[in-house]
Amino acid sequence: MHIKMPLQPDDLKPKSSNFSCLTKLFSADESIIKPEQEFFTAPFEKDRLSDFHILDKDLFFTPSTRSRIIHYILCSVEYAVSRDNVKKVGIEKLIESGVYKAAYPLHDTRFNYVSEDLSCPNERYLLYREWAHPRSFYKLQPLDLIRKYFGEKVGIYFAWLGYYTKMLLLAAVAGICCFGYGYSIRNTSTWSLETCDADIGGNIIMCPQCDKECTYWMLNITCESSKKLCIFDNFGTLVFAVFMAIWVTLFLEFWKRRQAELEYEWDTTEFLDHEEPVRPEYEARCIRSVKNPITQEVEHVPYTACGKCLRMSLCSTAVLFAICLIIVSVVGIIVYRLSVFVAFSSTLPTVKNIKPLENYLTPQMATTITASLINFIIIMILNMLYERLAIKITDFELPRTQSDYENSLTLKMFLFQFVNFYSSCFYIAFFKGKVVGYPGDPVYWLGKYRNEECDPGGCLLELTTQLMIIMGGKAIWNNIQEVLLPWIKNLIARYCVGRKSEDVIPRWEQDYQLQMLGKLGLFYEYLEMVIQFGFVTLFVASFPLAPVLAFINNLIEIRVDAWKLTTQYRRPVPAKAQDIGAWQPILQGVAFLAVVTNAMIIAFTSDMIPRLVYYWSFSTPPYGNSPNHTMAGYINSSLSVFQISDFKNSSKPKITPEWFNDSIHTTCRYRDYRNPPGHPQQYEFSIFYWHVIAAKLAFVIVIEHVVYSVKFILAYIIPDVSSETREKVKREKYLTQSLRETRLKIVKKRIGSIADKLIKGQTGDFRSKIE
Repeated sequence: MHIKMPLQPDDLKPKSSNFSCLTKLFSADESIIKPEQEFFTAPFEKDRLSDFHILDKDLFFTPSTRSRIIHYILCSVEYAVSRDNVKKVGIEKLIESGVYKAAYPLHDTRFNYVSEDLSCPNERYLLYREWAHPRSFYKLQPLDLIRKYFGEKVGIYFAWLGYYTKMLLLAAVAGICCFGYGYSIRNTSTWSLETCDADIGGNIIMCPQCDKECTYWMLNITCESSKKLCIFDNFGTLVFAVFMAIWVTLFLEFWKRRQAELEYEWDTTEFLDHEEPVRPEYEARCIRSVKNPITQEVEHVPYTACGKCLRMSLCSTAVLFAICLIIVSVVGIIVYRLSVFVAFSSTLPTVKNIKPLENYLTPQMATTITASLINFIIIMILNMLYERLAIKITDFELPRTQSDYENSLTLKMFLFQFVNFYSSCFYIAFFKGKVVGYPGDPVYWLGKYRNEECDPGGCLLELTTQLMIIMGGKAIWNNIQEVLLPWIKNLIARYCVGRKSEDVIPRWEQDYQLQMLGKLGLFYEYLEMVIQFGFVTLFVASFPLAPVLAFINNLIEIRVDAWKLTTQYRRPVPAKAQDIGAWQPILQGVAFLAVVTNAMIIAFTSDMIPRLVYYWSFSTPPYGNSPNHTMAGYINSSLSVFQISDFKNSSKPKITPEWFNDSIHTTCRYRDYRNPPGHPQQYEFSIFYWHVIAAKLAFVIVIEHVVYSVKFILAYIIPDVSSETREKVKREKYLTQSLRETRLKIVKKRIGSIADKLIKGQTGDFRSKIE
């Protein structure tokens, strides 16, 4: 079982921290939860009991260690032998076959009252009071007590979640600064002022954005949208995106250091996979015998190599089918957007007379909000369906151990949720409005629907809206679900059993009425946080407040998860865990991809690069008329001209506004960089377009190389294990080796004395024979 127990107290001088005073301010009261004393440990052996530091034999093993030992015994004891001479082993098989209903460690007391038994440690009560209670939201987590009561696997999850939340505080502050900067310039931005100006934006007639039903409109009706866009589309966003790329590297590297400290402190550094028991579902299907090439012993396996290949092929096909289903749902949302935009374009003008909605309710905004809400509902429905499908597929694969099972399920669920949650964001960021043609020759999707166009300011504001709805809706839904579901289930269970005083009901029965955490309890918590991590990193260039929302959500999440574990769930069987498992490489992969997505959002979704190109190249001669670099005139240069007489009959609007006059208004404008009518290459891409494309590609390449270089340098110079932890590990190995050498000397001495006695005895016998 690899149980490590104390040898002697830690005699290394602890290094002082600059933040110790601040840490004490937010730590639990040491008079209530006493800090754990640090020890050097060694693998426990009953024959070497005298070598260990024992103050009280009854308290030598922690509660989680005792529970783990008992569970190990229950899982390894043989209770029957089948006719095929196959041994039936473990309590899990008995529960699965219905002999027993459940097997679980007991909570030590009620969560809201101190036990009257003086020998009871009241750890559940202390955890509820100092950790799970809402009034403790600002306190640091008592990780040692969590590990002591629930085990290392639960402890490492809350350690990771707490560390992630602390690092989010830095990102949240930077995000608020970025948002504040954008908010402060929203009324002074030149291109926004030009849009809102009655003499500039009020004189620019925009072309219809759909066939027949849409009509001409003035640019200045997007005044409020352009002001909002200024908040998110500015130079501060670029700085913030680079900062977040460095932040995510620092978070992952410093977490490795923290994880190494916990591995040492919680004695999981030498935890081996082969110590993990085989899943009873796997063991029950082991009907085939094969010879192990290493041990040369006969082992039982559930399937042959060919059978395993067939299972993997079927499972992969099912996963691909589910991902295709998501893509189909995204296509459905796109079709909805294309079709409903036409409807909103024809109906919303009747709503324009309502003053509060006049500046905000545009066809684009209405389409974005309704499509985002529908997309969120579809995402949650598909999420529930695929969760069941992924579990069925993984059960069919039949992994050997629980860790193998969770790793296999992790890959499937993350792959699905990645496509499910992020596909609509990828569509808005990188596909919408990119291939639309021009009013005289629009591009049609599926041969029927005219491709969507972005607002004159781009699709960034729409991407921000999509992120806010999905990220905020998911956080609210998950927290409500996590609080209400277990509480309602426990309420129904107590009602069915009958109301009795908790002083009358024995402890085991009270715990039996609680919900079972299940083997995948923490899996869903990790998955929820990793999806959130993706929103915080992948699209942060479009929504700087994402870390703020994530930070607030995590403060609630920690206490909600703590409340569930201490009040609504049975005490789980403590399990060892060395790290966060398969989630670590997934986080690293998301962090790596985030650099590309944010660089491409700034280059291709926002208008930052076209504005820079105009400022440095096209505002001055030979392309511009200004003697100095300026942003004045940018709006006019970013909109191409179209001759209204060149409209096809299938695209020409049915109705024109009251202010529109065919004899006066002969041209309209559209978002693109094309040559005007009458040019030798009319409606072809202009020189401005090719300058912008070159600048965008150069920006992506340069920013990626710079950021990746900084990331790799930081990852190289930050060691995964701190010098203090490395010294402790070396000191512990030295003490363990010294004990072994001491015992070896004692054994040699004893063998030597026995050998001397034997030699003396044989010599005496020999002399007596001679005499």
